[in-house]
Amino acid sequence: MADEPTFRYKQCLIIRNDVRMSCGKKCAQVAHASIGAYEHADKNLKKAWYSEGQKKVVLKADNERTLHELRVIADHAGISASLIQDAGMTEIPPGTITALGLGPAKSEDLDRITGNLTLL
Repeated sequence: MADEPTFRYKQCLIIRNDVRMSCGKKCAQVAHASIGAYEHADKNLKKAWYSEGQKKVVLKADNERTLHELRVIADHAGISASLIQDAGMTEIPPGTITALGLGPAKSEDLDRITGNLTLL
């Protein structure tokens, strides 16, 4: 059996746990967060992350405030971030903040920011 790969880069995608959304809705919001954060990332980080296989970790946050706090910390650390606000066309009211995408960035840098969150 082959050794597990080592990922030096990843994305962290954080979804609110206090907003009632179907599984499909959560997936869509996390996808928006991933693309948004990727679009704002440094070109070299995008290339390194892409060449490794694009590792993504999906985490949950207890509330909207946590997403805002994580975004501020990421901004100060120079990590790309994308806060997702829903259009309100399906399940939840318009303007609801649903998710946050961080990175791609070095795994250890993201771990310092998101290490206390649990997996979805």
